[in-house]
Amino acid sequence: MERTVTIIGAGMMGSALAFPLRENGHDVRLVGTPLDRDIIETCRKTGTHPKFQRPFPEGVRFFPFEAWEEAVRGADFVICGVSSFGVDWFLEAVLGRLSPDIPVLSVTKGLIGKEDGTLVSYPEYWQEALSRQGIERSICAIGGPCTSYELVWHDQTEVAFCGTDAEALRMMKETMQTSYYHISLTRDVIGLESAVALKNAYALGVALTIGLVNRQGGPDAGLHFNSQAGAFYQAVREMTKLVRLQGGSEESLAIGIGDLYVTIYGGRTRRIGILLGEGKTYEEAMEILSGVTLESLVVAGRVARAIRKKAEAGTLSLSDFPLLVHADRVVTEGADASLPWEAFTFETL
Repeated sequence: MERTVTIIGAGMMGSALAFPLRENGHDVRLVGTPLDRDIIETCRKTGTHPKFQRPFPEGVRFFPFEAWEEAVRGADFVICGVSSFGVDWFLEAVLGRLSPDIPVLSVTKGLIGKEDGTLVSYPEYWQEALSRQGIERSICAIGGPCTSYELVWHDQTEVAFCGTDAEALRMMKETMQTSYYHISLTRDVIGLESAVALKNAYALGVALTIGLVNRQGGPDAGLHFNSQAGAFYQAVREMTKLVRLQGGSEESLAIGIGDLYVTIYGGRTRRIGILLGEGKTYEEAMEILSGVTLESLVVAGRVARAIRKKAEAGTLSLSDFPLLVHADRVVTEGADASLPWEAFTFETL
């Protein structure tokens, strides 16, 4: 059954989803945000996203944001492809004006911290804000270990779609699944969204070890896996505690751990972690990576602030999260990247 799907946000992940959709024979409309004008123009002229080496499947259509309402006309569902920096913009510019009858699927990863340290998912944040406007909408989301450029090249990919609207989730899966894009379905929105957001913060912490090896052994030191594995193990311990605190399921945690793995080895977060580990300041690292969107830094800061508030309230102990606290201090305070290894040890005698 041919469907119409509109993707709003021409970043790498939103754009990559045009591939399985169009290859399945659907009408795909890619809409750029006001920041995506050059990307959309390049796509129109060349048929290729500037960050991908593979052209879009023939038939994908490209729209500037001014034409977004035309692009969603007749759509079976809309995909939100904005980064975490565009969450409030998407709420105001699109969700508040989009017909509640059109299902929404979000690829945006992150968490919002409330005053008491409670962390909520973007779907929950959007739904609460819309409800205050008298708009009731259920928003689905994608989570899992998936890098956009490998999805474009048809690498075997396992993800999960989460939401409370089972009918919409099954329709989205039927529309998007392919021989290389495999989709699980879950109602565990907070668990899945927490797990795949937290992995950004922890991938930063693990990547610090790669830079530290470069700093200590020079450019020919090569990869040292003991330190990476030690930090990875601690990341999994801390993620497990946080996902459980959020009320998430084991399945969601497992997907988040898979996402942690691919982010360490194939994501932008690896680059910032290596630079900080090598001894670059945050400002120096950001200058080197100019133009790169680093949501890991947003997530690390928000989660660190949230657990500090929880610790002040006596509901958890900061000593249970030494890797997260350390990664946040490296970014926000300029602390040295050397990890607090002894804090990762334990006794169960």
